[in-house]
Amino acid sequence: MATPNPDLIAALENTVFKLKNGTHYQWGHMGSCNCGNLAQELTKLEKSEIHKFAMERHGDWNEQLVEYCPTSGYPMDLMISKMLEFGVTLNDLAHLERLSDPIVLSEIPLERRNSLSKNKKEDVIFYMSTWANLLRKNWLQENEVIEEKKLVVSVL
Repeated sequence: MATPNPDLIAALENTVFKLKNGTHYQWGHMGSCNCGNLAQELTKLEKSEIHKFAMERHGDWNEQLVEYCPTSGYPMDLMISKMLEFGVTLNDLAHLERLSDPIVLSEIPLERRNSLSKNKKEDVIFYMSTWANLLRKNWLQENEVIEEKKLVVSVL
């Protein structure tokens, strides 16, 4: 699971906002699919640039993630490296493309979870919102513990 942090949470929430407000979504397009929309937010690249980078090699996002090599020099790998700097993992990205992370899914009511479709914009929005909320909850819990530890140390 991604490392909870404000920048990643904000990127997910901004992606959700843009998707809700008309950003192009097309699951079969590497720059405007589930990962493509998040990549736009994290890397500030245009959907056409992301798609162009992806077309330099074969495969969809999942295949490109399997073949990811941070030292390859391929633009797609450099872009994925940039995304990883925000705390996401390769598994997170693979799950995002398929809306399949068991931890995120566990936060979604069963009926809705069972009807999610990886290529339906509304479901992508719901999944990303759930993921952002989960990361926010985890970040707040982690930082509350840190603050409590600081308080205990300062009292001693």
